[in-house]
Amino acid sequence: MKLVKILLIDDEPDILEFLEYNLLQHDFVVEKAKNGLEGIEKFKSFQPDIILIDVMMPKLNGIETCEKIKTLDNSDNCIILFLSARNEEFTQIAAYDAGAHDFINKPVKPKILIKKILAILKQKQPTTITTKNEIRVDKPKHQVYVNNEKIKLTKTQFEILFLLFTHSDIVFNREKIIKEIWGSDYYITTRNVDVQIRKIRKEIGQEKITTIKGVGYKFNSQ
Repeated sequence: MKLVKILLIDDEPDILEFLEYNLLQHDFVVEKAKNGLEGIEKFKSFQPDIILIDVMMPKLNGIETCEKIKTLDNSDNCIILFLSARNEEFTQIAAYDAGAHDFINKPVKPKILIKKILAILKQKQPTTITTKNEIRVDKPKHQVYVNNEKIKLTKTQFEILFLLFTHSDIVFNREKIIKEIWGSDYYITTRNVDVQIRKIRKEIGQEKITTIKGVGYKFNSQ
């Protein structure tokens, strides 16, 4: 399961906290910015999959912020959703022209927000992941290639590799891997994670997955 990173940009602290709380309940990775300028800098370092951005903000409003973000590298695949209590047609047109994917009315209803995010993510689900460090992963077919040679992994091993592969900037501890792969309905020991990682390494190469001592595992994308 791919962890989805969401950047929240809003000048109201209460709204940031409210949105963050509800998104974290659904295992999204969340970063916050209190204005447009900070949001642009957070985009560069955080590289979110989705941005939730308020229209009316000081220093740089949401539409101006969106326009600037769209000029940055890696912004083409980022989904931008505007938050607004204003429903004027000209505001919405300006937002769509700036690169918005959709509008969410304030006050935000958490269940509707989550449903909308999940629906958009489903529509944009990638078919094949590009190559990293001589490894190519084909998600729909559950196939992995090392130096263009197909290797054999179990379903569980594939899901673990896919998780690390698609989040090569994140170190995963064993408990997080268990939650993402098996969920909370099964009793899985951390030892089981180590065994699966060892088997994956045997197939793709020891150096492809790095152990961060005392923390967890990370895919080596270089």
